[in-house]
Amino acid sequence: MAQQNIDGPPQQAKGVTRRDFLRLGVWAGLFILAAEGLAATVASLWPRAKAGGFGSVVTAGKVGDFPVGSMTYFPEYRFYLSRVEDGFLALNRKCTHLGCVVPWQKDEQSEDKLAPKGRLNCPCHAGIYNRYGQVVGGPPPRPLDLHPIAIEGGVIKVDTGKIVLRETYSPSQATRV
Repeated sequence: MAQQNIDGPPQQAKGVTRRDFLRLGVWAGLFILAAEGLAATVASLWPRAKAGGFGSVVTAGKVGDFPVGSMTYFPEYRFYLSRVEDGFLALNRKCTHLGCVVPWQKDEQSEDKLAPKGRLNCPCHAGIYNRYGQVVGGPPPRPLDLHPIAIEGGVIKVDTGKIVLRETYSPSQATRV
């Protein structure tokens, strides 16, 4: 709306028009939406490992709690702790064939001489593993992967943040007591 100036020609009112204000609001809203989407995408690329959870060093228990031939599952940390004659093995629960979770079957016939019953059976393609993580039957191409173990003051600590690939079992892979 023009204002009348007594001394000269009419002048335009100063300020932002309604159309300019709405245009600026739409662009600001789109910018904020895009920034939030980008921030959410970037944040989802880095997993948040909680302290003491999978991906960190976890305490499994005391050495005396695990007799030779025992297999203990730690579902929240995604590994099995196997006590074999040579020491301890922390077996990753993921099948080396297609990555299925391999459950422990305590009532199945054993595939090793440490105990009469118990073995790992992959439900996806009938892969069978013994307490050493060795492939006994089925299509898996190699033994189960391992996690490093440290024994400090009689306490077993497993580093679930590191995975050790292997082609065969060797007694040197077991952490001795």
